[in-house]
Amino acid sequence: MAIIVMAHLVISIVHGRAHAGAHVPLAPAANAFVFAVILAGPLIGLGLAWRFERVGTWIIALTMAASLIFGVVNHFVLSSPDHITHIDTPWSPLFTTTAVLLALTETLGSGLAIQSVCARRLR
Repeated sequence: MAIIVMAHLVISIVHGRAHAGAHVPLAPAANAFVFAVILAGPLIGLGLAWRFERVGTWIIALTMAASLIFGVVNHFVLSSPDHITHIDTPWSPLFTTTAVLLALTETLGSGLAIQSVCARRLR
């Protein structure tokens, strides 16, 4: 799970660079969500999991799931400047690739965290 959380962080940073390069700013509320839930949430969960495994794993599961919903809606569903089809050509490949990689790591991270919590419950 630590590898997924760290990969997600790296991909998020690169995706943020693509946002800046493509001049796609986020609203203040979206920015707050990105920093609190998408960036900090999984890291906090990972840190807590060392000492409080169940709580930390739940935080990873919830923040990764919330990140997945946010990203899929904004990058693939809503017609907005944040949609992958509206990004300027020089930044489009990086933006799209990182958006897809974020969705993959968030799916994997939330799924593994939920599976981990459920497996511990059965023991």
